[in-house]
Amino acid sequence: MNISYRIECLRREMAQENIDIYIVPSADYHGSEYVGEYFKTREYLTGFTGSAGTAVFTMDRAGLWTDGRYFIQAEEQLNGTEIQLFRMGEPDVDTVESFLEKELPEGGVIGFDGRAAELSAGDKYRRIAEKKGGCIQASFDLADRFWKDRPALPAGKIWLLDESYAGESVSAKLSRVREKMNFYGADVHLLSSLDDISWLFNIRGNDVAYCPVVLAFAIIEEDSARIFTDEKKIPAEILKMLQKNNVAVRSYESVYAAVENLAGHRVLLDPERTSYSLYYSIPDTAEVIKAQNPSILMKCIKNETEIENIRRAHLRDGIAHTRFLCWLKKNIGKIPITEISAARKLEEFRAQQEGFLGPSFSPISAAGKHGAIVHYSASEESDEELKEGTLYLSDTGGHYLEGSTDITRTVALGVIPEEQKKHFTIVARAMLRLAAAVFLYGSSGVTLDALAREVFWKERLNFNHGTGHGVGYLLNIHEPPINFRWREGMCPSQVFEENMIITDEPGIYIEGSHGIRLENELLVQKDVKNEYGQFMHFEILTFVPIDLDALLPEYMSEEEKHLLNNYHQNVYEKISPYLNEEEKAWLRSAARPI
Repeated sequence: MNISYRIECLRREMAQENIDIYIVPSADYHGSEYVGEYFKTREYLTGFTGSAGTAVFTMDRAGLWTDGRYFIQAEEQLNGTEIQLFRMGEPDVDTVESFLEKELPEGGVIGFDGRAAELSAGDKYRRIAEKKGGCIQASFDLADRFWKDRPALPAGKIWLLDESYAGESVSAKLSRVREKMNFYGADVHLLSSLDDISWLFNIRGNDVAYCPVVLAFAIIEEDSARIFTDEKKIPAEILKMLQKNNVAVRSYESVYAAVENLAGHRVLLDPERTSYSLYYSIPDTAEVIKAQNPSILMKCIKNETEIENIRRAHLRDGIAHTRFLCWLKKNIGKIPITEISAARKLEEFRAQQEGFLGPSFSPISAAGKHGAIVHYSASEESDEELKEGTLYLSDTGGHYLEGSTDITRTVALGVIPEEQKKHFTIVARAMLRLAAAVFLYGSSGVTLDALAREVFWKERLNFNHGTGHGVGYLLNIHEPPINFRWREGMCPSQVFEENMIITDEPGIYIEGSHGIRLENELLVQKDVKNEYGQFMHFEILTFVPIDLDALLPEYMSEEEKHLLNNYHQNVYEKISPYLNEEEKAWLRSAARPI
């Protein structure tokens, strides 16, 4: 991979178009967190493979901005290139915007592909350029001019998620969305986000790795709708279902022309999930109503059919993962096991479960010091052998017809140092305490995050990522709008509603030594209602033992021990009936009371 040559090619194209600074986000045309191979321009130009980051190029400087999950990974992957790492959120580190303000010359031009830029970001770049008496150029995908072996847009088949899994018809979902359109006074809803479109029309695909979504746009009107995608990907049964719901299919590229014809309409769109180019394709005579896509909250609150299916998916996943841990503990030191082979073995156990479709994200299988890289991805070059006396971190998940799972377990391979046991115990305590929360309705992830993080803060420790994220139903494993975080972001944190699903995943990362993360999924449930209001609590969905070989019970309170013992009792009761006698005996010991 010749990064220097690619940057040289980019600068040649910048000079030809009189562009002084060119910006490349980690984005497709839909604001997706994970993108298909066609859209990995930032990775192509920098060599950095993390899912989040923005690259900026001037004629003599190059920078990459990414968050705390990827600091270690980015530093390694950018090594040997001219690209400077800017650690987002760290003191005295320029933001992309402040860098642009410093580097853009008077009368200068900022360039980017407006189809792949968020509306808010594009507007910021325009204002910065105008302050310098310059302008933006949002019409060019410059890398496409020299990316000779660029992957094609995906062409996989679309498939229908039956109502026995989805729990709600397309007709009912469209009716609910139209009610919200009426509430906002809109007669058109422009929809770009792939997970919202897949949820709304009960369709799934394989256009993005690990995210079973369909590459499409949609326009919803008062009594009809249009989907903009490749019609050749749609089987006859889905076309029939769409026609029944008065939904027409149009070509993917024709969405811009369709939007240009919305003159005089009142258009509802989500400014956080609409690209710069698509937004500015809307005629000036149309009224734009900016609000969160109604379907975001609708799909985050699971229906009863989805909840029952999800419980079944977690049972199957728990069986597979428990069998894997038994296999790992019994074979470590006896046969060669590497990060990659361990991940493949876990997927093998999952594949034996009914309804398994594939992994829900790229597995994080990290031995020893690699565990300190929050989003580590093992490669043939980095593939470390799992050795006794170290920790092994596995953050993986599965897509099943009944839903998606996300679980992290860190396990001791043999006897590990005392410091690592102390760190493991802190992480386990934090996860248990958050899962046991009882709270009043109206609370959000900001309200509750400190229940987990306080354990770290008392030891003057912290972890540089959120404590949890929403989980989609056979969609994106990271699903907005809910999360656990210790401070507010740009938007107020979403209140927890009954039947939302969120992860609980504190961790600790010691660079060059070890990393520990433990993760369960939680279901938001109603508790008692009294004169103080409606109380809420969490139901734990994940049932896989927490490694007692890595734990120091003497550092736990009696309440924390009770929480762990109760959890392990539930794990044994739910999982053991599906294990053979050897596995059952192992689980009985692994889930023993402390």
